[in-house]
Amino acid sequence: MTRYLFRRTLSLALSLLAASLVIFLAIEIVPGDPASYMLGLNASPETVAALRDQLGLNAAPPARYLSWVGGMMRGDFGISYTYRVPVADLVAQRLQVSLPLALFALALSALVAFPAGLLAAARRGRATDTAIMGATQLGIALPNFWFAMLLVLVFALHWRIFPAGGFPGWDGGIGAGLAALTLPAIALALPQAAILARVLRSALIETEGQDYIRTARAKGLTRTQTLIRHALRNAMIPVLTILGMQFSFLLAGAIIIENVFYLPGLGRLIFQAITQRDLIVVESVVMILVFAVILVTFLVDLAYALVDPRLRRRA
Repeated sequence: MTRYLFRRTLSLALSLLAASLVIFLAIEIVPGDPASYMLGLNASPETVAALRDQLGLNAAPPARYLSWVGGMMRGDFGISYTYRVPVADLVAQRLQVSLPLALFALALSALVAFPAGLLAAARRGRATDTAIMGATQLGIALPNFWFAMLLVLVFALHWRIFPAGGFPGWDGGIGAGLAALTLPAIALALPQAAILARVLRSALIETEGQDYIRTARAKGLTRTQTLIRHALRNAMIPVLTILGMQFSFLLAGAIIIENVFYLPGLGRLIFQAITQRDLIVVESVVMILVFAVILVTFLVDLAYALVDPRLRRRA
């Protein structure tokens, strides 16, 4: 197990190094000069050159790459060109919204998907199974931004249960913060719950042909009891994979939902930084998101070994 952890940790480090190179090179080839954008079309070349020197853009690309990577290893992501504050402070502020939103949406997705997937597998081929699979197909097909606007119309404007948008901050209380994140989390969780329920149902049905399932049924357990007690744990490998992918998507890919509800999250920060040519913010935030994705994948790999003892013995 120690050797397995060492291999996975080494793979994580190499993946981060490769990702940093790709991100830096991609930002380098993007057309446009941040200094020219900040000063406008009428700025003189001398002024643009002075600002480029102040921002550190005149240094050679290898030197800027090493400075950027070395700063990140120390927790220093540089200074934003637009806001003139440390990028780490910007990210910390936006993570207070994006991280709870992603966790909230993932929890809602799991709470809906696990009972639905279990029920569909237990009632395979019956009307209940057909209804659940039809509902999941609808959940996948519906655009989440359209569903988000529908939620706003019903629960915010008509019934006035939840706020229509904005985020009051956690200083106003956990209740107010969760209320502001409820509708966005539901909009994000709908398609993810549909996907997770279908994957869980397929994984459970696949395990039903195993010998230990037939033995459990021969001992007198019902189909539902067999699925919950024996099949569920062995069907968790693909489910954990989907959960890890969904968390990464919810953390990094909620740009549209954050704009619908006017939430100051990481998605809106990246969008604003791209439009303002704030490249140091773009590459640093993207690198943080890549680190989050790789770290989640690493934790999912560890969860495989915890769920399935055969993987521990093989490692």
